[in-house]
Amino acid sequence: MADVLPLVEARLRTALGEPDARAAVTFLGTDRIEVLRFQEGDIVRYATLGMSAHPMTDPTAVVADPVKGPRAELVLSVRAGRADTGKVLRPLAVLAASPQVEGLVVAPGASLDVGEPLWPGAAFTSVLVAEPGGLVEDLELDEPLDPVRFLPLLPMTPNEAAWKRVHGAQALRERWLNHGTDLRDPSRKSVPLE
Repeated sequence: MADVLPLVEARLRTALGEPDARAAVTFLGTDRIEVLRFQEGDIVRYATLGMSAHPMTDPTAVVADPVKGPRAELVLSVRAGRADTGKVLRPLAVLAASPQVEGLVVAPGASLDVGEPLWPGAAFTSVLVAEPGGLVEDLELDEPLDPVRFLPLLPMTPNEAAWKRVHGAQALRERWLNHGTDLRDPSRKSVPLE
């Protein structure tokens, strides 16, 4: 079976251009996770590479299927020059390793929390996983492999994350939309939740 990661990197390069930086993180007992940085105008995008090497498996499954199951990579987009977002590499790698470490299946609508600011001074410790397909198209793989989905991450403040737990992901997205929230602003404040 072909290695998935070169195909994933090729898809990222096709959609986002050439990365201007990359870093690798390895956690004990996991495969290496890379984070690639892409700059386009005033937008910086960080994309993981390595999460999709293996399918995510249901933590309640008795035996993990080594072939079938959802595959994904994470993409975070922020405005450049407003915060030291370069330090987001390790938190992103932690999130990308969570399926291997914690047996999570990362899917749209999920909340992922790193328990500390995503970068120095950030008001965000967690992200909302958004729907794929807008920025980077799904990467179809040969049967029986599931496609790789490129999941956008939307940073959430602790208050937004708590509100989302009560009201749901769709309600939070609507609140952001109704208030014209710039979700790429790394120094934005929490949306009004009254």
